[in-house]
Amino acid sequence: MEQQELQRAIKAAMQTEKDAMDYYKYGAEKMADPKARQSFEILANEEKQHAHMFFNIYKGDDVPSFDAFISAPPNTESSWWKSLQQALLADFDERKAIELAIEQEEALEKDLLAMAAKINDADVKAVYLANARSTHNHYELCVEEYNALLGKSS
Repeated sequence: MEQQELQRAIKAAMQTEKDAMDYYKYGAEKMADPKARQSFEILANEEKQHAHMFFNIYKGDDVPSFDAFISAPPNTESSWWKSLQQALLADFDERKAIELAIEQEEALEKDLLAMAAKINDADVKAVYLANARSTHNHYELCVEEYNALLGKSS
């Protein structure tokens, strides 16, 4: 993968992690269940950390600072944001928000692994793989939270 293409991919991954952070952050604000709200707050913080990992390996000069990037308004075109808006337009509940998070986390893990397979730079590949592992953990946490809401044991 050429360096320019790699940097575009890193920037896109950084944006995706911010999109996930925004989803969890704004979703948490709408949660009535305290445990679900806490899970979403934790996930929002972890997604912020993921975005920071990608920021640290991004070589472009079009992102002035991580703080400026992370505090920018949500990307309303992202699949994460569109999922949240659909949930809010319907009868919002924790179950639906977590179902959407499960779908998004599963897709993101696959995307991160697929991109990692294309990358030759060991340091960059390591960031993608670390984020894929963490994303898988997010998926599992969401499944656990979903089962708890349904009254199932995991």
